[in-house]
Amino acid sequence: MPILLDDNALKVLKSEQTSWSFETDGRGMNIELKFDGFPSAIGFIMQVAIIADKMNHHPEWSNVYSTVKIRLTTHDAGGITDLDEALAKKIDKIALQLGAISI
Repeated sequence: MPILLDDNALKVLKSEQTSWSFETDGRGMNIELKFDGFPSAIGFIMQVAIIADKMNHHPEWSNVYSTVKIRLTTHDAGGITDLDEALAKKIDKIALQLGAISI
């Protein structure tokens, strides 16, 4: 079962994941990434999809041409959990490797 992050853990996460924005109610974290084109954005989505599926933790996301918006939350837990934290770190690593810019 995912572990809901308490206020202290959320504070640490916010300081580490500076490219992410956090909803004021603590229920979700968001990022918007810009890639150099549609193929790069879709390649990113595919890489994240494989990891998310292995984790059995799937993001909410949308894609318009070279932009990908992602929201992470754990619905069953009612907010941000250790799964969201782990997936966010993996997303950041892939985005960096592909040269994405957080917007």
